[in-house]
Amino acid sequence: MPIYEYRCESCAGKFEVLTRFAERDHAQVCPACESTKTRVLVSSFAFASGGESSSVSDFASETSGGGCCGGACGSCGSSPN
Repeated sequence: MPIYEYRCESCAGKFEVLTRFAERDHAQVCPACESTKTRVLVSSFAFASGGESSSVSDFASETSGGGCCGGACGSCGSSPN
């Protein structure tokens, strides 16, 4: 199950919930104020690029072996060996 980030419309707090994709748009209870006026946020994700700029996603790719799964899937062009 993925983790989704939510924003509370009442107190502007942010929190995360581990929930199924089909249930991500259901109202979640804010842990700070217990309001159910919450909204799922669009989260960004890290990806490795072939450019010369260095970023956190490039660092994560270099330290984990690259790609989405550390190279174990074989589809990202690197191998675990």
